Amino acid sequence: MSRLCYRSVFVSDVHLGLPNCQAAYLLDFLRSIECEHLYLVGDIIDFENLLKRPWWHAEHGEVLAEIFAMTARGIRVTYIPGNHDALLRPFAGQCFSGVEIRLDAVHVAADGRRYRVSHGDEHDSASAAPAWLLRVGDVLQGFICGANRHCNALLRRLGMRYVPLSILIKRRIGTAWRFIRAFESRVADAARDAGYDGHICGHIHYGQIREADGVLYVNDGDWVEHCTALVEHHDGALELLHWTERPRSLGVRRAEAIGSMPLPAAA
Repeated sequence: MSRLCYRSVFVSDVHLGLPNCQAAYLLDFLRSIECEHLYLVGDIIDFENLLKRPWWHAEHGEVLAEIFAMTARGIRVTYIPGNHDALLRPFAGQCFSGVEIRLDAVHVAADGRRYRVSHGDEHDSASAAPAWLLRVGDVLQGFICGANRHCNALLRRLGMRYVPLSILIKRRIGTAWRFIRAFESRVADAARDAGYDGHICGHIHYGQIREADGVLYVNDGDWVEHCTALVEHHDGALELLHWTERPRSLGVRRAEAIGSMPLPAAA
């Protein structure tokens, strides 16, 4: 089988060990690509959930096996733990079966632009939201993800394509939309202050490629709700892909110039 070839691939917020994880789509994506460097940008294994409710599916193990198979093929794999797999952060600087553990990274694209790569949860501290509101948000997020999983299971049985139900909900809830925009602004501001051309992250489960006053904010999305990954082409262009029954492009930042390309509403 011929594979799609990219220079770099960025994946985050897989949440292996969570029933809502869309592992089958991710497994298909990983088996369909070839790249020089794979970045795992946090929350790959949901240790936080596993410690509360131990649960694992065979497909989740297959995802890990495929990642190790990629390292065996010579692909460089960098794992940057997030808040749900923070148990791995003390191992930063070490390498396990070819997988490098890093707290963050600097990615130099083929066009010479420098991007900071981190999970993104370090920017939560700027939020003034009280603890009780964050807990309510977590409960609502879990409810939305569960509804998304059950809805799409029904659609699959009916022979219909995947619909990112949660993104439709988030775009229509003012509080959620303001939270997303505020997070994007904090990340972009920090990248600009540090002298980077952009920042690639995950964390908030909302894929995006957006220019903000000369700095590129890039979020590779997730594999719980939206099934998205960021790929870098060999000329340095960045593209956000949605990968389910019908893979499609959600946005491109071309190598020759920064352009704003937000994630569109699902058709």
